[in-house]
Amino acid sequence: PEVVNGRTHKATVVDLSPWVEYEFRVVASNSVGIGEPSRPSALLKTKAAVPVVAPTNISGGGGSRSELVITWEPVPEELQNGEGFGYIIMFRPLGSTTWTKAVVTSAEVNKYVYRNESITPLSPFEVKVGVYNNEGEGTLSSISIIYSGEDEPQIAPAGASALSVSAAEVEVSWQPIAWNRHTGRVLGYEVRQL
Repeated sequence: PEVVNGRTHKATVVDLSPWVEYEFRVVASNSVGIGEPSRPSALLKTKAAVPVVAPTNISGGGGSRSELVITWEPVPEELQNGEGFGYIIMFRPLGSTTWTKAVVTSAEVNKYVYRNESITPLSPFEVKVGVYNNEGEGTLSSISIIYSGEDEPQIAPAGASALSVSAAEVEVSWQPIAWNRHTGRVLGYEVRQL
């Protein structure tokens, strides 16, 4: 706070954070210097306010078929601004105008999974995550694009052939499955002997 005139016996401290405990000390000063500080005041908590910091690192994806997995970086307690803190998750299929809204009531949770059999594999969704507390709804994050879960590959690799390399080895080759919306990312293949 700014220096207060010597005849004044109170001051207003500004720019404090909401819902945070503070203690205060007062020091006297003159042309010679600054004296010893007073004993600390009792702890005083500022009033709650609507949260203003949105979650960061909105991402997700993966999960099972018919799932949309959304993750975020939790908001630290000192920025929650009051009791009853939680998250508001809003999402919609890319190109849609209607948002679906869900609420997560725990401040520590950093993941939400939406399950719906109508979600097609690897569908893009627009997602934003916001915050709220007992004082009201706060800020929403910017929009992130997150893809729904993949399905297992629906087609088999083509052109499988085997070549004898030695008495104990056979080399097996095949044409890879091309990435597309229905197969997703092929992470590996399994070779089975019959």
